[in-house]
Amino acid sequence: MNNLSKYPNIVFIMADDMGYGDPSCYGAEKINTPSIDRLAKEGMKFTDAHSSSAVCSPSRYSVLTGRYAWRTRLKDGVQCGHGAPLIEPGRSTVASLLKNSGYTTGAFGKWHLGFDYILKDGSLIHVNKSKLDKNDADILEFDYSKPLKGGPLDNGFDEYFGISGSLDMPPYCFIQNENTLGIPSIQKETVTQQRPGLTVPDWDDAMVDVKFTEKACNFIERASNTGTPFFAYVPLSSPHRPNVSPSFMVGKSKAGPRGDAVMLSDWCLGQILDKLDACGVSDNTLVIFTSDNGANPCDFYGNTYGHKSCGDLRGYKADIYEGGHRVPFLVRWPGKIKPGSLSESLTGLIDLYSTIADINGSVTADDDAPDSISILPVFCDPSIETRSFIINHSAHGMYAIRSKYWKMIDGLGSGGQSQPQTHIPRHSGETGQLYSFKEGYNEIENYYCGQSDIVSKMKSNLELIKSGGYISKDKL
Repeated sequence: MNNLSKYPNIVFIMADDMGYGDPSCYGAEKINTPSIDRLAKEGMKFTDAHSSSAVCSPSRYSVLTGRYAWRTRLKDGVQCGHGAPLIEPGRSTVASLLKNSGYTTGAFGKWHLGFDYILKDGSLIHVNKSKLDKNDADILEFDYSKPLKGGPLDNGFDEYFGISGSLDMPPYCFIQNENTLGIPSIQKETVTQQRPGLTVPDWDDAMVDVKFTEKACNFIERASNTGTPFFAYVPLSSPHRPNVSPSFMVGKSKAGPRGDAVMLSDWCLGQILDKLDACGVSDNTLVIFTSDNGANPCDFYGNTYGHKSCGDLRGYKADIYEGGHRVPFLVRWPGKIKPGSLSESLTGLIDLYSTIADINGSVTADDDAPDSISILPVFCDPSIETRSFIINHSAHGMYAIRSKYWKMIDGLGSGGQSQPQTHIPRHSGETGQLYSFKEGYNEIENYYCGQSDIVSKMKSNLELIKSGGYISKDKL
């Protein structure tokens, strides 16, 4: 055992579109999530944790870099499956930070942060938008035999197995390290809300997360035998549409196919926890489970089955409201975190970078993770508030700045999918929204015109941080 043995292994599992109300330990009654509940019993459950964005790509960028994605070219929306690399060359990531500290690093799942795709004429294409136009799809011919650069291996991971985007985006194939497994060559028979495109023969949507989990468990087993710490990043594809689950999970919930897909995510977590136990490394492993953003309110057909995916929060995935970005967040670290503890501290997924750096005593450059704040103190004392504010971003580019008790939205409407997405001011001077969280989180009564001092301060701080400035730790 070398001198790195004092550092914990780190496993970060992130569901895709799992809402605040989806796990049973957060109040779900029609979905059973025993593995997520196990983390709540054996570790700490957070009730005020947030993704930086209400949609996928920007949230994932923030998780890995500790930097708000609107500081990049991605000002709204998400990447498509053929999107160009979003993480800038040379940008430090959680993976590169840990790799430089002697960790073995692996990523297993949905990347959605872009690759460099080569066309059959040998040219490099950079798609900087959320989808290929029909004309582009007809014209572009990708050479899938060429290595895919700019992905996980160029951002600190030793190995990778996953898919390029969401499970509703082409190309429908696995990518291992820098190469597709097989050549996407046939038109996929799409299911609910999947985008048309090429797939490899014998592709099975239902088994994608099962395969991710199998690869992650194999990595954990191999890494556990090396004597050096490991970092496993496991971004699942469920319960994001198309909500297709393997046969052993179909019908397990009382919330339809989407509920079954939530239980699939929980099953994947359970397999990983069992593998850590089997390898005898659970006591020295920090496990984090969360979601990249909020949930859709229903399945493709509009069915909710009486289940509230975002609990009692206002809004859903893509929205600037709480349902768009408040997510389940659970952390287990035996001997460090008291079992069954609960934290109401304001925190963000963007804080992963600084927390890991704090745990390992890593020295970081000034430009590394500028928007990340360590929550390591919260692990020791769940009542500690490490953040004075956090910034959230909607699918259509609307900003909000959030303190513990106030939230100022710089615009009107949801900025996402809930109606109205935007609307005409009801009162003179009402150009935004201000909600008080001192007595709940319903985001109904707008104080924007009645609390001008708070609005002015929060708007000033929002503009300061957007321009790259610094806000003191004094509470807003």
